[in-house]
Amino acid sequence: MDEARELMKMIKAERYVGNPPKLTSQWIAETVRDFRERLPFASFFRDDPVLVPLPSSSLMQRDSLWVPERISTALVKVGLGKESTPLLVRETPVPKAAWSKSSERPKAKDHIGSMSVQKRIPEPPAQILLVDDIITRGATALGAANKLAEAFPLAQIRAFAAMRTISDPFKFQSLFNPVIGTVQYSPNTEGTVRKP
Repeated sequence: MDEARELMKMIKAERYVGNPPKLTSQWIAETVRDFRERLPFASFFRDDPVLVPLPSSSLMQRDSLWVPERISTALVKVGLGKESTPLLVRETPVPKAAWSKSSERPKAKDHIGSMSVQKRIPEPPAQILLVDDIITRGATALGAANKLAEAFPLAQIRAFAAMRTISDPFKFQSLFNPVIGTVQYSPNTEGTVRKP
């Protein structure tokens, strides 16, 4: 688990990894490319999806590090996507999920209300793949998917995250454990449930 926490920090800070050293975004993209046919989500990268980086919880400042955008761009550079385009922009900041108590984390509806579709694409995409660095409960991804579904109702929208959080240490298997899962809205709590 300590290795996983260290890797998460490296991804969040866009540090160098490996030998020869490369940025974590490049390492992630090359790993997905090299193992693509063995990954459970290989189909996400077929049919040249438009990659859309998830916006930060805060308002973007000029020259800010935006790791999902770096990963999205790196994926396109290795041939995994038609283009990387920042379709979504955060209009109102929300609390950062990783630093918030469970009860205070923003919900999908908060994300929907705080984002806008920044621009239109001349030709509406058939496939949109949201790109994130770390997925916790998936509220950001679900909010972003709903926002994009309003603008592109015919598009198939899915999400890719380089890493997922695992709260229960007994469920942790290994650093490299790719899965395909779901993020569902829970009407009782207005929260999200991520499986796995």
